[in-house]
Amino acid sequence: MVETDGGVEHYRMYINGEWKDAISGEKENVESPTNEEVIYTVPKGGVDDAKLALETAEAAQPAWAAMPAVERGNILIKFADLILKNKERLARILAREMGKTYELALGEATVSADFINFPAQAARRLEGDIMPSDLPNEHIMIHKVPYGVTVGIAAWNFPLALACRKIGPSLTAGNTMVVKPPSVTPVAVLALGELAKEAGIPDGVLNLVTGGGSTMGEELVTNPITKLVTMTGSTKTGQHIHRAASDNLTEVRLELGGKAPFILLEDGNVDKAVEAATVSRHLNNGQVCTCPERFYIHEDVYDEFLEKYVAEVKKLKLGDPLDADTDVGPKVNAFETEQMAKTVENAVAQGAKIACGGKRPEGAEFEKGHWYEPTVLTECTNDMDVMREEVFGVVSPITKISSYEEALKLANDCKYGLAAFVFTNDMRRIQRAVLELEFGEVYINRPMGEQRQGFHNGHKLSGTGGEDGKYGMENYLEKKTFYVNFND
Repeated sequence: MVETDGGVEHYRMYINGEWKDAISGEKENVESPTNEEVIYTVPKGGVDDAKLALETAEAAQPAWAAMPAVERGNILIKFADLILKNKERLARILAREMGKTYELALGEATVSADFINFPAQAARRLEGDIMPSDLPNEHIMIHKVPYGVTVGIAAWNFPLALACRKIGPSLTAGNTMVVKPPSVTPVAVLALGELAKEAGIPDGVLNLVTGGGSTMGEELVTNPITKLVTMTGSTKTGQHIHRAASDNLTEVRLELGGKAPFILLEDGNVDKAVEAATVSRHLNNGQVCTCPERFYIHEDVYDEFLEKYVAEVKKLKLGDPLDADTDVGPKVNAFETEQMAKTVENAVAQGAKIACGGKRPEGAEFEKGHWYEPTVLTECTNDMDVMREEVFGVVSPITKISSYEEALKLANDCKYGLAAFVFTNDMRRIQRAVLELEFGEVYINRPMGEQRQGFHNGHKLSGTGGEDGKYGMENYLEKKTFYVNFND
């Protein structure tokens, strides 16, 4: 539940169906990226709080797993309905704590409900296998069962949606879950506790905790109660979690960083490419792992694309995320803003040219908060840091290419393999891209945006496991094999 102290709302953790402060009594501030004011406080949970949540989830799991899947699904469908009914409140929290536009925050709340709904409605379709045995009067049955206690760790850019993306399939499969949102944007996730209670999710089945990664996060990952960890975040953090979970051989699912190439070939629709690039690069202030992060534009359409794209980028309005006219809000915090500024400075030092942006915006409304202008860089080469390291912000480095083969080679020359974009009307090239692009998610002639029935997964250093659809559900079930002999 929520209480107000000096005009600042305090949200508690949700453990075993109760709202709790940290055992230590410590709190953390959540600041507005728009003006740097403290807008919320949350508990600064630690190791003991993590243990309590895990023990609670462990105690609740057998009864939840024993419940018929369709009944679990019906409870979760009600949970999703309540998220939709409260989407305006959740969206306002998201816009305030993260800096995304209110319109996008409304979309995130809606998608969050869908992430619960899709697996919940498929509860009756959890399937195993029966196969013939080599022996007479025997059947072989593969039965799929929940892991037990799962831990969900969400990134700060879409905290509510990423939490629900894990909660939906995990709970539908019969697992219980402890969810830790990021310290910088934890409040919308904590607000789910009240809705979970109202929906009738049994106490202990879903627990929402807050605290530091090196204390609470480490305990959640390394505690032997945890049977599966699913995490969305940076590659560096994912690698650490993978190592930390290895002592217990805990299952790990990781959705990590990206460096999506955006390829426009000479026969592609330039106007559609410009529209898709503008939306996809600047959505959520560029803080999306599937955003186009590097642009490979064919020399025959390069000038046209650049002129039109720069014109559209210059039209984007920075401002208060709660203002309906705002296209791009603030960066989430000072560190992210500084990193983006350093990236641009370094790119220029390495030979890139600034076509637009490249600085903090001017004006009294931007004196506080974490702001940076949408930036387009030209004359970039694939050996520049801006073309190789994830930027996670509104910077568009552009390279001129002369053939599909060159674009393919440059696109694949990358340690990440999450998403890619290709604009061409040549079906032969499209089919080649299916086989030859080393990315888990490829958008052909359209902006980004995966769908629930698809499969969102990364190759290379972009992750392991994947999420969504029937393949995502499989990640929350493990298998038992029964050899059933019925001889006399």
